[in-house]
Amino acid sequence: MTITAGRVRSRGPVLHPRLCAVLTAVSCLVHLWLAASGHHQAWLGVLMIGLAAVCIPCTVHIWRHSRVGALHQVTISAVAMVGLHAVLLLGAGGSGHAHGRGPASNAVDTSGAAGLLLVIGLEITTALLAATLVARLRRRVAR
Repeated sequence: MTITAGRVRSRGPVLHPRLCAVLTAVSCLVHLWLAASGHHQAWLGVLMIGLAAVCIPCTVHIWRHSRVGALHQVTISAVAMVGLHAVLLLGAGGSGHAHGRGPASNAVDTSGAAGLLLVIGLEITTALLAATLVARLRRRVAR
């Protein structure tokens, strides 16, 4: 970083880490909102609050310094969340799949499968942004 006319200017990428930090913060807010909404059991709400608390420092580190350790942690957490939500989508109650009685899907119902797909999309995007930022930072250091 350099200081020009009283402002700190970064020599590396700026938009990429900011976007990654914002998506990580959005993920934290979604976890907090879901915990507060009361749609889940109490232990799951506490777990979601704990996950958000773990991710908030990484968000700050990514926003301010693009720390590779924080980016690795966000990538691993996001991929783990993709796996967990995929298991929930495929296994928990068969929310998007039915045989025999009734329709296979309900286009109006957005609470179950569609919500999980939105979360999976958010986490995949977060993991992709964090991983590509690590690659950009490594390539910059190698030069």
